[in-house]
Amino acid sequence: MDDMLKDFVVEAMDLAVNVEEHLLRLERDPDNKETLNAVFRSFHTIKGGAGFMGLPALVAACHLTENLFDALRTGAAPCTPIAIEAALQASGFVADQLTELANGAAPESLPAMPEELEHILTNAIEGKSMAAPAPAVAVVAQVAEVVVAAPAATPATVSTDGLDWEAMYNAVVPEGSQLAAAAAPAAATAGVAAAPAAASAAAKPAGKNWDGVDRRDERPDVRHAAPVKEDSIRVDAVKLDALLEVAGESVQAANQAAVLLERLLQFKFEGQAATLMATLAETLERASRYSTELQRATLATRMQPVGRLFQKFPRLVRELAKDLGKDVELTIEGAETEVDRVVVDSLYDPLVHMLRNSLDHGVESPEARLAAGKPAKSYISLKAWQEANSVMIVLQDDGKGMDPAFLRSKAQQKGLISENAQLSNDECFQLVFLPGFSTKEVASSVSGRGVGMDVVKTAVEKNRGAIHIESTLGKGTKFAIRLPIELSIVPTMLVSTSGAALALPMAVVQRVVELPETFMEVGGAPVLKDQGRPLPVRSLASALGYESCSERVGIVVAAPQPYILAVEAVDGTADLVIKPMTAITVEGITGTARSAEGELVLVVGLSFLMDGCRGSVRMAA
Repeated sequence: MDDMLKDFVVEAMDLAVNVEEHLLRLERDPDNKETLNAVFRSFHTIKGGAGFMGLPALVAACHLTENLFDALRTGAAPCTPIAIEAALQASGFVADQLTELANGAAPESLPAMPEELEHILTNAIEGKSMAAPAPAVAVVAQVAEVVVAAPAATPATVSTDGLDWEAMYNAVVPEGSQLAAAAAPAAATAGVAAAPAAASAAAKPAGKNWDGVDRRDERPDVRHAAPVKEDSIRVDAVKLDALLEVAGESVQAANQAAVLLERLLQFKFEGQAATLMATLAETLERASRYSTELQRATLATRMQPVGRLFQKFPRLVRELAKDLGKDVELTIEGAETEVDRVVVDSLYDPLVHMLRNSLDHGVESPEARLAAGKPAKSYISLKAWQEANSVMIVLQDDGKGMDPAFLRSKAQQKGLISENAQLSNDECFQLVFLPGFSTKEVASSVSGRGVGMDVVKTAVEKNRGAIHIESTLGKGTKFAIRLPIELSIVPTMLVSTSGAALALPMAVVQRVVELPETFMEVGGAPVLKDQGRPLPVRSLASALGYESCSERVGIVVAAPQPYILAVEAVDGTADLVIKPMTAITVEGITGTARSAEGELVLVVGLSFLMDGCRGSVRMAA
């Protein structure tokens, strides 16, 4: 199995396990919309990878199950036990196919989707009752046919347990490999697995009678070459994650110890106490240095080039462009750029969805391009590079671009935004990330479900990243993803406002400026000139819903639309170990951390800052 297929099988098997768990939960709670959406997304993702790997049976089963869950989500079909059973059978078929692939089966050898499965899924979509399952006798009959088809000249020796093992063995081995034949006709026996004795006999030389004596000791002595020394080992990712967390905590503890030591040194020590303090200072300095080295070495073990992902996409683009009747060339740059392993693994689905979106929605057909005065061949570029403490990944096409007015109209038609919503062009582009949004009238095997770009934004923000869209009608669209190089330890700027201690990712911090008492105003909003350009000023306290306070320090934020973020004070910088917030969700806050002094710090989300300290466009009530 090649690496690309292996990666797909591993990821798809994880999804298949989750699907079964969700279906069992749905059986108990049929009205749970969140679970319905989770199952729908899992089949959608498996289908995308299966199409890329050339697995038509998996694509067919997943696509039909998508239709079922689309009907369940919209209420077109009831979520009955029959629908759950149909989905469980589809999940079982998908799991079986993935297991065969994992066991080394060739993709072309996999069986097609059974007609019974197609029938039950179709009935569930149409709300019909489930047909009775096919009798198990058919399976026995098939086995019987195989055994009966064996050569007639086989020994009819029946063992004490009533089974003719030799006849069954001769029925399944290739011609010329059977045991010595007798004149008696073979006994036709069906439905029994091959015995261990027959299995061991299969290992003997074909075409010869074996007398049951193992003569391995009579073979001449064969010298074996020394095994090749391996330069790498496979380590469970969970263990690496635990090691990184311990390394981060050790750095944090060393920083806190250094702060405490600095405070202690303000006091006067004499005699033996002074000697002990000097020794303590030296020991803590050494411990801090070693903990930092441990952290750096641990991070290095998790870093992987994004090229590990990028190498999968040329074939995807080629096959999909062929299916769509388009002439597309994909160019890749910066494949050597390294990023945290967790980020690399989580980027696969988002990038696949973005590529499919560009191919189906973005680039035009050769005829349409020629009519618009463009070359018949369209181009998609995928680039990655390191920028400060972030990794930038940009997917750009030279297609037809996006029309903000059309996007707004579609969102209003689908009830995703209110009829009187006033949105800027950038906010209209963000509409494509809303669950259920699609500009296609009819869903196909490529797109139109309204789920792909939602998956993209969710995955990016889960990794504390941000995504931005730029598009020009007739010229193309650019998706820019900014992600931290590594996830658990983030360089931050510590600030305070309204009595709250906060941390801003350094990836978006350009510089700190002093704010005046009064501001110029444009359209009623405060504006300050920075290096000759007027930038809007936004209050961090106001954006997070805190009480207003005197904010006289400004931070120039490197967002797609730059602005100045007003805070009460800047307290320095620190590399913080970020803990995600799981119990509650707070707009604009992505996690918590401990400062060197042991104080709890709230970490402001990168996506929130990149969007100008504004929440994303919300769905209509």
